[in-house]
This record gives sequence, C-alpha cells and structure tokens, in this order.
Amino acid sequence: MKNAEKLFFYLLLVVVLAPSCKEEDEPTETKPQLKFISEEYKPFNYIENSLPAGLAPELLNEICSQLNLDCEINFMSWEEGYRETLQTDNAVLFSTALNAKRKDQFKWAGPIASLDWNFYAAVPNSISISNLEEAKSVSTIGVIADYAIEEYLVEQGFTNLQYCVDINEAIEKLLSGEINLFPSNTYAINSALEKAGESVYAVTSEFTIQTELLYFAFNKGVSDNMVYNFQDAINRCKLNGVLKNLSQKYLNKSEFPDFVQVYTEAYPPLTFMDKNGEVTGYGTDIVKEIMKRNGVNFPIKLTSWRNGYQLALNNPWVCLFTMDRTPTRENSFQWVGPIGTNTTWIYTKDGANLTIESLEDARKLEALGTVSSWFSTQHLQEQGFTNLVYESDPKVLTEKLMSGQIDAFVCTDITFPDILKDLGYTYEDVRPSFSVMASDFYVTFSNGTPPVIAQQAQATFEAMKADGTYQAIQQKWFSEINND
Repeated sequence: MKNAEKLFFYLLLVVVLAPSCKEEDEPTETKPQLKFISEEYKPFNYIENSLPAGLAPELLNEICSQLNLDCEINFMSWEEGYRETLQTDNAVLFSTALNAKRKDQFKWAGPIASLDWNFYAAVPNSISISNLEEAKSVSTIGVIADYAIEEYLVEQGFTNLQYCVDINEAIEKLLSGEINLFPSNTYAINSALEKAGESVYAVTSEFTIQTELLYFAFNKGVSDNMVYNFQDAINRCKLNGVLKNLSQKYLNKSEFPDFVQVYTEAYPPLTFMDKNGEVTGYGTDIVKEIMKRNGVNFPIKLTSWRNGYQLALNNPWVCLFTMDRTPTRENSFQWVGPIGTNTTWIYTKDGANLTIESLEDARKLEALGTVSSWFSTQHLQEQGFTNLVYESDPKVLTEKLMSGQIDAFVCTDITFPDILKDLGYTYEDVRPSFSVMASDFYVTFSNGTPPVIAQQAQATFEAMKADGTYQAIQQKWFSEINND
C-alpha cells in the first residue's frame, strides 16, 4: 500500500479506535508504568549477550520511546509468564497469540507478526498426514503446556498428547522417536535444531495446522487509554516502516500484518490462485474493487477455510470471504453483500447405485464427505449427522468420492465443476443427487473490526451495483447469468 493510502487509513483508525472518554494525560513522572513479560522464543523475543533481542523487544523499545515508558523486560518460562500476567494489574505478555480461550482474558494491541504452525516429524520416521483427523491416530504428539497450539489441539479433541517442558525437550524426543509429531513453526524449530547441533533437514513439515497472529497481551487492569496509545504506536510503526525493517531483520521477509488481514480459501471460481501465483476469482475481484474505491490495497492471503474461519472468529480487523450466511454464523461476523447465491448438493459418483432423495437417505450412507468449517458441514452437524468424513481440502474429498472411499460429497454447484476440471474430471462424472440448501454468500469482517469499516464496504458495494461494476464482474466469471 502506498504511504498516502496508508496515511488516510491510519487517520481513520485514530478516529474509530479512540476511547470515547480519553483519560487526562498525566504528568510524565506519574505516568503508569507497565511490567513487560516475555519468554525466550527466537527470533521473536530472546536474550543475546545478556540483553533482550528479537523483533518484539526492538519494537517495544520504539513504542516505549514514543510513549515515554520504561522498557524493562522480565524473561521467564511461558507458563510462569502467562500466570504472572493474569495476576498482575500492570503486566504485559508478549509475543502472544490471540485465540478463543485467551480472547477475553486480556486486552490486546497488534498484531505485530504472524506465523504458521505445522506438524513436524523426524525425517527417518516421517508420517504422512493430510488433516487433523489423521493426526489424532498417531501414537504421540509432543506439546508444551499453555501454548496456543496446545490449547487448540485440546479443543479439537486430541487425546494423544505428551507434554514436554520446552521445545528443546520436544526436539530431543522427536529425534529419538519418543514422540511422533511436534507442532511448531519454522522459526522456533529451526532455532531449536541449531541449538541442539542438528541440521534443519533433520525434520520435515507434514501438515499446516493453523496461522497465528501475535500481539502484546495486557492484563485487564491496564487502562483502555494505555492500550489505545500502545496500539496507536504500533500503527505508526507499520506506517513509517519500522515493523517492515524488523521483519526483514529477524524473519527474512518484508511482509508483516497490515492494518486489516484479508483471507480467503481456494474455492474456484470464487477465489483461487492463478498460474502466476496471484489470488483471483469472482469474490476476489469484488473485494479488490471495494478496496480500490476506498484507497487501500491490503494483501489477500490464501489459506484453508478452517484456518481463515478461526482467524476471523477470534481476531479483530480480519476480512474473510466468501462466506455463506447461516443462522449459526449470523452474530459471529459483520456481513457485506450478498455478492452471490449458490445451491449445496449431495453429489454421488455417476453410475453409483445410490438413491438420495432426503436427508434421511443421506444419514444412512456409510461415509458422507464434507469440508471442515464449511457452512454445509455446520448445517449437517446441527441435523445430527454422525457419518461425516472431514477434510480441509475439497480436492481430497473429490478424489475420495471418485475412488469410492466415500459414498457422497457435499459441495456447491458454483464451485464443484471447477474442482472436478482441475483434477481431470468432468461434471458429467458426478450426479447432484439431493439439494441440501440454497444460500447467499458474502464478504465478512470479524466482530472485533469497527462497524464503520463494514458499513463503508457495504456502501461501496451498493455503489458498485448502481454503476454496473458488480454486474460486469458477474458477467466476467459467470457469463450465463442473466443480468437484466
């Protein structure tokens, strides 16, 4: 995003994020001081030559300079620091991932970085997994207590977890075969392998579990005004290049979390990555046009639907598209649209001797494939279905349908033809056996995003419909649609 565009958006943030009743500025000598707590987690925060180092401590120094705060950092174990922050009125814990469990335990400023969590296996003992359900069947998965990823796996029903004191112990057990998998990210595991004198090629990434956004987490006793000032300082560091430079220095990349995080999934023709590596599609064109008309150009990131959905559910300032609007989701997001309509079908392989004329018939199937976190999955779960086979990738389910591993697959008529074509099949190879529902789909914003942002996006979308741009985008992607 150009600086002029960023400056405009930053000024908007100043307005919408400002506390309704800002506390009077106190004299410098009586300003409240904060107790900063961190763990050693290279390259984000660690000790080098007896001094704090890493992306977060350097950023914190800049923030404290802006706010005239002392910047002493207390390093301790994650478990101890987490507990200390919950119990200490002026404590701040970093770098902290925001998740469902922690969301209401702290006040938040950020995000300052993002990282992907993967399952890692030792190379001699590589395990092929393509989803969370398969990971539940391995013997042991090493985890560290109170880490966000450990909390997530517990929430997902994992019962094969073995607790380790720290990542160093986890690496030792992984390489010795005492545990089969360990969830971590590239930065942490490479650092631990280096510390252990092992090659980074001693382990291999088997499956991406989720993306986390990292923040400064404040005890709820810290004033809203202080958290606002902290967030304002972070935003300035995004605007003036400080955070970009720190990302390049410590993470070897110039990308960092912008003011708004925009996510979508591979769901052609609505959203997908083209041969040039660009995210495109019908929904993408609509989102890009909305951003263009509002003078912003946030990067659009392609991820699994389950990952994007969780990010939007838990984090503020997240845009996720395209999403079908259902009663279950209604109050969890802010909605912009509708931008289209689709019908969800239960598909069978052509020639299969199956008759599905009702949901009751579908219940009798041995295996009904459905994508994790899709609206249709939530609908069938609410209907009490117990024969669902989950995958995060619709292509995997398509192959399972065509090979006979599942009896049927739940998908929409708007995207299944493209999925089939991409895999070398045709729409004639399957049969839409039963229509589950018809629904509208939207662009959404997380509830932590100021409503004015979604309202502005809706107004822009209405203007696109009024001047014919919306219809032109429809015609581009769905030429058979009658736009009269």
